[in-house]
Amino acid sequence: MKLSVKAPAKINLSLDVLYKRPDGYHEVEMVMTTIDLADRVELALLESNKVQINSENRYVPDDQRNLAFQAAMLLKERFGVKMGVSITIDKIIPVAAGLAGGSSDAAATLRGLNKLWNLGLSMDELAELGAELGSDVSFCVYGGTALATGRGEKIEHLPSPPTCWVVLAKPFIGVSTAEIYRRLNIEKISHPDTKEMIAAIEMDDFSRMCRSVGNVLEGVTLTLHPEVAQIKEQMQRFGADAVLMSGSGPTVFGLMEHDSRMHRVYNGLRGFCDQVFAVRMIGEKHSLD
Repeated sequence: MKLSVKAPAKINLSLDVLYKRPDGYHEVEMVMTTIDLADRVELALLESNKVQINSENRYVPDDQRNLAFQAAMLLKERFGVKMGVSITIDKIIPVAAGLAGGSSDAAATLRGLNKLWNLGLSMDELAELGAELGSDVSFCVYGGTALATGRGEKIEHLPSPPTCWVVLAKPFIGVSTAEIYRRLNIEKISHPDTKEMIAAIEMDDFSRMCRSVGNVLEGVTLTLHPEVAQIKEQMQRFGADAVLMSGSGPTVFGLMEHDSRMHRVYNGLRGFCDQVFAVRMIGEKHSLD
């Protein structure tokens, strides 16, 4: 028996860091939404009792470093599953890009194996398990649009954001999230207005949403990687309505309401950057079906 599950990327419309917690994590406040840039995770039952990862992308680990592998092992161990699974990841989302590709693969694995192994878990139970794997996995289990707090695992669902185009550009570099957080000076950051972003989404107000974007990690990454700053400047120059780095980077995205502007930004960046995508926001939550 086989099952194919879509694993969409996320972008941060707003990312704030409030303080460092006693457990070493940072208390965050993030507005995230899924976009129509997705990996495809195919799950196939194995007769042998093992978890196997397959991918043609050389940057995708095929062992316990892979979050999808960890997700399958977590379900096996927690619920005493004696069946094995082959997990094939068709990687479309850039790796180490600030788009939660690995987290989304893990979330898709949780949702898919819940069905394949007949575990009967609710979405909330799957999200709780996801929190044990990584900060973005809980959000990726649900998909859609949400306010994420705590270390990212506390999810409050929001309506779909205003319909628009998203152009993403990723330079050929990787960014260490841990290093970016380590270099962040919380005393000196300018905090985005999370409440204003939520209000813009609830009012379905595109212009207000564009005015409310913000990411406190952006300044750190731009200082360390000038090429990210250059992409942001190019995107603004070509006329994106709002431009922001997603997560800890290095991917930069622009929001555009109209097709003509999207094409101008997309075509302008294609000659400037390695990986460029033009997609729509999804905005809707996943279902268990």
